[in-house]
Amino acid sequence: MNLEQLASFVEVANTGHFTKAAATLHLAQPSLSRQISTLEKELGSELFHRAHGHISLTAAGETLLPSARRMLADAEAVRRDMDELAGLRKGRIRLGATPTLCVSLVAEAISGFHHEHPGVELELVEKGSRELIEALGAGELDLALITRTLSPSAQMPRLRMQGVLSEDLVVIAAAESPRGGADFLPGDTVTLADVAALPQVLFHHGYDLRVATSAAFDAAGLAPNIVVEGAEMDAVLRFVERGLGVAIVPAMVLVDRPRLTSAQLLEPSLSRTVSLATRADVRPTRAASAMETTILSTARVLAEEDTGLAAHVRLVG
Repeated sequence: MNLEQLASFVEVANTGHFTKAAATLHLAQPSLSRQISTLEKELGSELFHRAHGHISLTAAGETLLPSARRMLADAEAVRRDMDELAGLRKGRIRLGATPTLCVSLVAEAISGFHHEHPGVELELVEKGSRELIEALGAGELDLALITRTLSPSAQMPRLRMQGVLSEDLVVIAAAESPRGGADFLPGDTVTLADVAALPQVLFHHGYDLRVATSAAFDAAGLAPNIVVEGAEMDAVLRFVERGLGVAIVPAMVLVDRPRLTSAQLLEPSLSRTVSLATRADVRPTRAASAMETTILSTARVLAEEDTGLAAHVRLVG
């Protein structure tokens, strides 16, 4: 039994699918199947029920899974301890962030960190806030940037939350000749009723932003004029740049977006808090601590220096 076999077993258990597990592990499916078969022979028990394309754990598989996860986590801890001995010339950071932060704060922070510590490997996990908290609790992340306040669950009682930024949500439109009819100038203000009358590009229903803006429209008794919905952040920005309509987005995504213009949203104003989440019961590596410092310094630059965001981004904590 070796770590590669255990990793294959855990991934198949997580996905419930040999093909998906092989793709995640960058293995050919026959190689993955051989690893599982070899592990089953060594243990003398079948680990999966294989019936009509459906994969599920046997009793032996259910027994092995938590132990396999612990062994893989221990092996990762040993690797990280060895990396620590090499200082910040080596190492690995697993950073989680929401999609909206990946195109703003995280992109800036990673760029600065890689310049200072080019030997440190960075793994970025892009998910919603609740999924990131779960991954942090499972030991799959070193730190996570989330965009809403979550109470620690019973499974995650030792969560440390640090407020980083508070940022306004703003209304964006194409900078030149928008077909949506919203000719904003920097510094303009609009009301939610103004926005509801304009063609809008909306995020998919899983986005925290979509939930927040839908709640605001409902509370005001307004129905948005939807042109297209269901998009991710990158697509929303591109659709707006091309004049398809307007969108409500966090102010930080406007960095290096010359084809967009924005207006401040009033009546009501909307904002969100960005927080850095870590495990209070796990000692951070030197690399993770350095990344935390980089994130905080990057946030300070966005809030205090001449980036055009000073009116919309404030330091917290």
